Amino acid sequence: MKDRSIFQSGVLVRTAHVVLTWAITLTLLLQDTDLRRQKERGDLVQPASFLLFVLLSVLLYFIVSLTDPGFVHTDAEVKVTRESYEELQERISHLHMALRQRRCGYCLLLQPMRAKHCQSCGRCIRRYDHHCPWMQNCVGERNHRYFLLFLAVQLMVLVWALQVAWSGFSPALTWDVWLRQNGFLFAAFCVVGVFSVVVLLLLGSHLYLVSMNTTTWEFMSRHRISYLKHCGADENPFDRGTLRNLWTFFCTRRNVAWEQLYVRGGTDPT
Repeated sequence: MKDRSIFQSGVLVRTAHVVLTWAITLTLLLQDTDLRRQKERGDLVQPASFLLFVLLSVLLYFIVSLTDPGFVHTDAEVKVTRESYEELQERISHLHMALRQRRCGYCLLLQPMRAKHCQSCGRCIRRYDHHCPWMQNCVGERNHRYFLLFLAVQLMVLVWALQVAWSGFSPALTWDVWLRQNGFLFAAFCVVGVFSVVVLLLLGSHLYLVSMNTTTWEFMSRHRISYLKHCGADENPFDRGTLRNLWTFFCTRRNVAWEQLYVRGGTDPT
């Protein structure tokens, strides 16, 4: 029972991330790579910069992993303004059904629009995107921008690590000799290569969704979501254009009243 509680708390996953990150970093620094050769010459700019970016990636990982993703705490957070309701009466009937507030079947709280209950976290999350098992946390309205920043920094570190690992490979006459000479570095190169592809795909897909002001959950399940299933395949009631979507996502710090944006069809929702 104790081991299970430790696993559920995310300690093992977060520890594995940190251990893997520093194991690869030490391998790149201890093998005969560009970073080690520069350090031995007394040129510490690139080795120190690499270590700083690795530290930044680990810091961002813990920010995303431990930050409140946008938990819904009370019913008071989910009040649609009277003005919105008055405007609502003048709109077609399917909007009334889409905007009708509902109580979560698990935690019994009123859910704001775009929120979803995460069974792994046991909470309702504002602007729910997905539950990330590697973070052991949900990605939602409050930590989504940090998640993208983490992916961007992580991708830069991984690509840099690929270049460093490549610089350390030494030639040999046979494959057996080559593997004995470069085994640890080759293993690090393979692991970093796999993670580079995964992070690149994640970053690209999330930037695409953010530019349209939609989430992974909405993109995958729009046919089951009450406020989206009546919309056409290319219709998004939250889309205000790429630049405004990106500005709202990266620069808005307050909770967004998505019900008002949905009803008004494009005015400022903050």
